[in-house]
Amino acid sequence: MVFKRILLKLSGEVFAGGEGFGIHPDTIARYAEEIREIRQMGMEVAVVVGGGNIWRGRMAPEMDRAAADHMGMLATVLNALALQDALEKVGVDTRVQTALQMAEVAERFIRRRAIRHLEKGRVVIFAGGTGNPYFTTDTTAALRALEIGADVILKGTKVDGVYDSDPVHNADARMFRTLDYLDVLKRGLKVMDATAISLCMDNKLPILVFNIAAPGNIKRIMSGEEIGTLVKE
Repeated sequence: MVFKRILLKLSGEVFAGGEGFGIHPDTIARYAEEIREIRQMGMEVAVVVGGGNIWRGRMAPEMDRAAADHMGMLATVLNALALQDALEKVGVDTRVQTALQMAEVAERFIRRRAIRHLEKGRVVIFAGGTGNPYFTTDTTAALRALEIGADVILKGTKVDGVYDSDPVHNADARMFRTLDYLDVLKRGLKVMDATAISLCMDNKLPILVFNIAAPGNIKRIMSGEEIGTLVKE
């Protein structure tokens, strides 16, 4: 498949490297270099970041859910600013847009402005989730990808693709090369949450799940190599 405009979904946990918590500068620097490489290939790149390396609402079940989710949205802004810094250090013009109002550190999300940034060759990082509690950053990725007219969502994970069982605990787990949206929903496969999958299905937006921990995978995908699992109609 040939892609011109992509949305890269980075979960919070991949920002922590192998440490499980916090922000690992060397890991983020590598992501920035890989994004720089595909920008040089002419790709338009947007990124949605999670915040689970800093905070997840389910970490405090005794808290009000909306308050806990708002804390998670703020965590995504920290990751977005860290990635922006790494990208600009390798010469990539970058803008952070958030669903929350914080004009001193980032732009407010405006769809047409985001598209214009992409057309000018800037990387746009979307933070703050959708701005609403009860919605995941996976759903944010699906929503923003559709709003900017992305050709695909690239979901970077710690495994090579989507498996029929957990490959960490089952050596015989089988990886799928392709899946359709209904298979993902019926099998309960951990690609994205059901809201995000349904949104992609309704709008025929493909999702490519791949291992971002393997250096060079983003460029390989953009060069046409078959990597990971493609979820499509």
